[in-house]
Parts: sequence; structure tokens; C-alpha cells
Amino acid sequence: MPAPAEAIKAAFAALEVGDRFRFTRTFTEADVSLFIGITGDFNPYHTDAEFMATTRFKRPIVPGLLTGSMLTHVGGLIGFLAHEMTFKFIAPVYPGDTVTMEMWVAEKDPDRRHMVMEAECRNSYGELVLRGQVVGFPTRVRLRPERDVFGRGS
Repeated sequence: MPAPAEAIKAAFAALEVGDRFRFTRTFTEADVSLFIGITGDFNPYHTDAEFMATTRFKRPIVPGLLTGSMLTHVGGLIGFLAHEMTFKFIAPVYPGDTVTMEMWVAEKDPDRRHMVMEAECRNSYGELVLRGQVVGFPTRVRLRPERDVFGRGS
């Protein structure tokens, strides 16, 4: 196994601006319950169907950070060590919804070996539900990016 500095250098070189990754999952009631139990996020917007019936959402919604955690799935597969993450929650996700996250390399800083990854999550209707950004560096790429014939992300 290469030394950490060499591994980071190799991982950084393996990714190009425009490389894209996709991940799809369906959020279940069990996912929501486990997330709430781990985080302590007992917000009635996630737990109280009676209360939610009186809101514009009409029923409990998936915690935003659970949807945002989709970025960490791809991050884990490319060994991405993040030092900054930001999210914009655009539309609700409900238990039972299938969400596809697309993440791409937006910027590379070769002097610092840092990258900016951008992401969008869409529900099965194609509606944008989340935008995110992750700043950090890859340490060990174990996932092949999608590239088109021009070498950019597809």
C-alpha cells in the first residue's frame, strides 16, 4: 500500500474536472427511524403524521441530512475526506421516495490537492430536492467515474 501522501497524489490524479458519479436509493420508514434514533432529530416534521397533516407537506418528511448523506456514499467510495459540506434543501423527500444523486468534480486545486465536488439530488419525478457541495480531497479512488468521449463527465 502506498504511503498516505502518495495515495492522495494518485487519487487526486485519478479524478478530472467533470467526472460524474451517480447513486440511487429509496428512503424507507426504517431509514428515517434509524437516522432519527442516531441523531436525536425528533422534529415533528419527521415524526408526527397528525401534525404534518396540518402543514403544506401533508405528511412526515425525510430529514434533510439523511438525503444529504447520499453524498457521503460516493465520498466513501472515492475515499473523499471532506473538510466542508453545504446543502440547500429545495423540496421535501418523503419515506418511500426514490432519489438519485449525481455528484461531479467541479474544481481541482493542484497546489493544495483539494477538490470541490458539486451534487444534485432528484426524486423519481425528476424534481430537484437538494443541492450540495463538498470540499476536500480524495485519498483512495475505488469507484470509476462516468466520462463521455471528450473526457468530461457524462
